[in-house]
Amino acid sequence: MYNSILLLVAVALVFSSETKQVAAEGPLPQTSLAQSSQGRLQSEPSLDYETYRTRIEPVFLKKRQDGVRCYDCHSVLSTRLRLQPLPTGSSSWTEEQSRRNFEAVSQLVTPCAPMKSRLVLHPLASEAGGDPSHTGGKFWTSQSDPEWQMLADWVGKCSAQPPDVPANSPSMQTAALSFEIFKTRVQPIFLKNRPGHARCYGCHILAARNFRLEELSPGTTEWTEEQSRHNFQSALQQVVPGDPGSSRLLLHPLAPEAGGDSFHSGGRQFASQNDPDWLAMAEWVRNRDASTAESRSASVAPSVYVYVTNSASDTVDVVDAATNKVVKVIHGIELPHGIVFSPDGTRIYLSNEAESVLDVVDRKSGDILQKVPLSGHPNNLTITKDGSRVLVGIRAQPGFVDVIDTGSFKRLKSIPVDGPVHNIYVTPDGKYAVSGSLENKVATIIDLQTQKAAWTVKFQSGVRPMAFETNADGSTRRIFAQLSGFHGFAVIDFARREQVAQIKLPDEPGGFGIAEGRLGVPSHGIGVAPDGKSLWINSTLANAVFEYSLPDLQLIGHAQLLEVQPLGRARSGAVPEWITFTPDSKRVYVSDSAAQCVSVIDTKTLKEVAIIPVGEVPKRMNTLVLR
Repeated sequence: MYNSILLLVAVALVFSSETKQVAAEGPLPQTSLAQSSQGRLQSEPSLDYETYRTRIEPVFLKKRQDGVRCYDCHSVLSTRLRLQPLPTGSSSWTEEQSRRNFEAVSQLVTPCAPMKSRLVLHPLASEAGGDPSHTGGKFWTSQSDPEWQMLADWVGKCSAQPPDVPANSPSMQTAALSFEIFKTRVQPIFLKNRPGHARCYGCHILAARNFRLEELSPGTTEWTEEQSRHNFQSALQQVVPGDPGSSRLLLHPLAPEAGGDSFHSGGRQFASQNDPDWLAMAEWVRNRDASTAESRSASVAPSVYVYVTNSASDTVDVVDAATNKVVKVIHGIELPHGIVFSPDGTRIYLSNEAESVLDVVDRKSGDILQKVPLSGHPNNLTITKDGSRVLVGIRAQPGFVDVIDTGSFKRLKSIPVDGPVHNIYVTPDGKYAVSGSLENKVATIIDLQTQKAAWTVKFQSGVRPMAFETNADGSTRRIFAQLSGFHGFAVIDFARREQVAQIKLPDEPGGFGIAEGRLGVPSHGIGVAPDGKSLWINSTLANAVFEYSLPDLQLIGHAQLLEVQPLGRARSGAVPEWITFTPDSKRVYVSDSAAQCVSVIDTKTLKEVAIIPVGEVPKRMNTLVLR
């Protein structure tokens, strides 16, 4: 059984890694579930979903040699064929999970053409017409196998005749990658002497390598044109055009802590996604020929990333919201606090508590471009709607907000406010900034046109995170503010410039907060969903996140968060700290500072659908959308 498990685990190496983004994240093509259920565009052939669910999907749960199933590896490993984990105690997938599986399977199929479909050919014996090798084993020795015929029949029966060259066929995808760029920029990497490493060439000229390089002629140091084309074809089998993060050629020699595979017998050739050679390969995989660029950009869906600052570390984790995996780690910013982005997504701005600077980071490379000195120790920060100014809250008496010009990277001025700043925000209409002070128990509203404090609102305790509700015209209607020592939130009428209500969170569930030493901060992290229909509030005492409807502020329910099991002690809470959303409002992300992870909550079911391990004490988060 051990050998069989090893074989199935190795499937991951053949099907390649599932979608991960790289140092230079770019928009990735995405297919919606609605598109999957309806098939591709009407002019293209489509697959039948109901047949898939009732006849094809059960194949993945069938026990094979030694009782091992396709599911056992393809639900836990990073593979291109990634199956959804079965619900606890269930032997079948939910409707939503099946549609996600269908979407993944569809990427390995050419509708109407079974003999061009990787899903059908890869586990078929080569002597029966299948792929040359499949390290997960050959399930079908003949095309007469009833199970194989069932899959082939599903693929072959589609709603349209296949075009001469299917738009999504491997030949069309691979043709989009440039041979000249491979030859001049990528291929030399395989001959390069990297300190402490053997050359890639030394191993990959050997037989039985998935990635096989041509052997150089005696006395030569370069490949011939014909040899280079053979190398090019071999490399194409290891990449997913347009998606470096799913390409084995890039992930296999990349260090695991940088997002690479767990093991590479050739060693960790690349310690970071910032390595110039790694970036050169990523650019080759990402950049298609100019002839396809326009059509590709027109069909690309927005890519969504959640950035998580690890407040007790020097790292920022980047989570791809499509896969809920960490796809990149930014290093070198000790005690990162707040994080915002330039409007075009090219730059990241972070408040650095260790050095009292604003770090300006290039999103693609992850390199720190500039360190802007601040007037004092910073906490959170925000950015104006036009991206021209970053506003950094200074946590020192008497209270200032530093204004940084994003063109010159210079501090233009420091705006006096009432008390040291804990958090600061720009209102949704971009007209005001709002700072909150723990020490002075006050919120200060700044007119961004005059860059002066306009008015304040006093509270009975320190002001913590805030969220904003808008009127129909986009102007600010209400502010929702969390307060020290209060298990709930305050409601501020923006037009009246006063607090009009305080809403206490439910007492149940409860039982947390004492062991964690957080009774003074019973609730930290609040946000209004992008669609404006709900307000979400973290609770340390409940170890949960609560949802309220808007505008009536009626309790809808709560999502329970994971618990922490200290050695020899009772279980304790995750200590939720911050909230951010996907732009479609379907997922809410909660940073669990005590559990070193981020919880992903389905806003419809109020269920935790993913737990993402991140760095030390994750707190502030923000969502970046690339179009």
